[in-house]
Amino acid sequence: MSDLAAPAGLFDRALRRVTTLWRDMASSVTGGEEDGFAAQMRACLEARGGEVSARSRAAKLAQAYLAADHAGRGEFLRALAGFDSDAAAVTAAWNRVAAAADVAERASAKAALRRVLEPPRQRLLTQFTTIPDGVKFLVDLRADLMARMEGEPLLQALEADFRTLLAGWFDVGFLELRRIDWASPAMLLEKLVGYEAVHRIRTWRDLKNRLDSDRRCYAFFHPRMPDEPLIFVEIALVQGMAASVQGLLDEKAPVQDPKTADTAVFYSINNCQRGLDGISFGNFLIKRVVEVLGAEFGNLDCFATLSPIPGFRRWMEGKLDAGDVALVTEEEAVALRALVPADLAIAGPEGEAAKPETPAQTLRRILAKRVPAREEPLGKALEPILMRACARYLLAESGRVAKRARDPVAHFHLSNGARVERLNWRADTSEKGFRESFGLMVNYRYDPAKIEDYHEEYAGEGRRAASSATRKLAKGFV
Repeated sequence: MSDLAAPAGLFDRALRRVTTLWRDMASSVTGGEEDGFAAQMRACLEARGGEVSARSRAAKLAQAYLAADHAGRGEFLRALAGFDSDAAAVTAAWNRVAAAADVAERASAKAALRRVLEPPRQRLLTQFTTIPDGVKFLVDLRADLMARMEGEPLLQALEADFRTLLAGWFDVGFLELRRIDWASPAMLLEKLVGYEAVHRIRTWRDLKNRLDSDRRCYAFFHPRMPDEPLIFVEIALVQGMAASVQGLLDEKAPVQDPKTADTAVFYSINNCQRGLDGISFGNFLIKRVVEVLGAEFGNLDCFATLSPIPGFRRWMEGKLDAGDVALVTEEEAVALRALVPADLAIAGPEGEAAKPETPAQTLRRILAKRVPAREEPLGKALEPILMRACARYLLAESGRVAKRARDPVAHFHLSNGARVERLNWRADTSEKGFRESFGLMVNYRYDPAKIEDYHEEYAGEGRRAASSATRKLAKGFV
């Protein structure tokens, strides 16, 4: 079976279909061909000619954006951002609030202030929802905006408007949970291949394996984007918590009877729409899927992930470069040096004798090798060191936000009410697995009876739920 082709052709076909529809709608609008983006936007806001004309102008404007090159699309977004609230009207409305004589007058003045604070660009964004695939157009437009807004306050203000609108439109109450299986439309299966970013789907046989009877795949959809998954999760129904992703993805492994499974392993969760970043529904997806699987298979008593640890290697190497003395003992360093002797000692300042390696320098040198954890007996010597460091990384280390897990995947699961259950050595032996985390992966467990408690403890106090075995590995740091 040959490798799957990239989904670009699929998306190109969808884009051509939509732009044809927009072109047909826009043809009913005369004039404005030579106008710039701002003039066309102003015409949309003036809404001359009624609802049909307004939709046609919105289609024409969307078509103009898609036809523009990279620089032209930037001009489009800056023109859109320019339709801000009228400063004079805001000042006047604010003065009326300040001058209000009583509660009723103040309430009326505040309502008027809210109206003038709403920038015209929000009405323009809403107009795009009236055209075919207009909501998808807006989601993609925000993705483009997010890539350009750094250092541009006006674009950042536009993005804030975008986020507010999309958060309302994509409230979880509007979303539909659907199962994706081998009988799903080919167009949807192609999109699944294109959006899978955690464990790439390489062949049709690989895809079929992930959708077999002992597997499940669920996705959230929006009624205005019925053919576009927003986020999806892949699940394996197995006996016992999985400790190897290669084992889960083995196409030659026999298909299991899902009725004999006692564990549902969530091994891949993918956000599909870059333009919906920051609008969270991943936690609702997991909780809903736990409910659905629990209802379908009464024998399931464990819901867990097999998750990557994408920031671990980068954090570990940074700590070693800084000379962190807690990561490796002298005894462990001696054992490592016996396996991988140094070619040269560490040179001292001019005129001084060379110095022997510190334990941190020894470990850093060895980890700089391409995939040292694959080699025996070196891997055996590294295992306790890396397992201990990884437990510390997950349970004790924070990033820019205090008490928030440094690792983004850990933060996602902990904030959703999971606990750190088990670290797995050589769980991902792919190049990506060793590059990100020396091959380590982690099981996060979702206990339906504890999800809300764990969520509250993490969100409120920063407490990270973990099994006793994992806490023991991080002893001295938690």
